[in-house]
Amino acid sequence: MYFVYILRSVSHPDQIYVGFLEDIVARVKKHNEAGNVSTARCRPWKLIFYCAFGDKRRALAFESYLKSHSGKAFSAKRLL
Repeated sequence: MYFVYILRSVSHPDQIYVGFLEDIVARVKKHNEAGNVSTARCRPWKLIFYCAFGDKRRALAFESYLKSHSGKAFSAKRLL
């Protein structure tokens, strides 16, 4: 399975991070342990949404969409 996920910073609630992965538990743990340069300064992170895909290509396409302008508006209105 492939997962697209959205994290929200607990210390900076306006900060959102969208990502793609195969092991959701390990990846969220790595974000909170400063294992990712782009998310280290806004720790801790809370998982607020994830979606599972059987096809890697579709998961990556959905991640790209959520990072786009219209995808950010969609996630703010429907997912967050």
